[in-house]
Amino acid sequence: QVQLVESGGELVQAGGSLRLSCAASGRTFNNYIMGMGWFRQAPGKEREFVAAIRWSVGSTYYGDSVKGRFTISRDNAKNTVYLQMNSLKPEDTAIYYCAACRYFDGSSSRAPSNYNYWGQGTQVTVSS
Repeated sequence: QVQLVESGGELVQAGGSLRLSCAASGRTFNNYIMGMGWFRQAPGKEREFVAAIRWSVGSTYYGDSVKGRFTISRDNAKNTVYLQMNSLKPEDTAIYYCAACRYFDGSSSRAPSNYNYWGQGTQVTVSS
């Protein structure tokens, strides 16, 4: 099985930067996981796609609301995915979740239902 643990969520001021980390573990990770992604959810709202990365080659995908501001990356040696968030806005406030999927393509990567494993989430709060 695969375990995902997020870290790095904090209270930051608008315009600031923050980097989230998601450490993946499990003996079957390399054999089963094709992609990893970040989602976020604010109170009373649906879970929103933020970014995704194809694990093998590092190709990336982004939600429209974060293009040009957020960057997803990976460290293969550490089995860790990162989300660098710049120019943060109050509307970025949410719980951010790391997720992993067994099957991956450009369209399916945006849907939470296509992900098989989820972390516990980390709170990001952006003050105005």
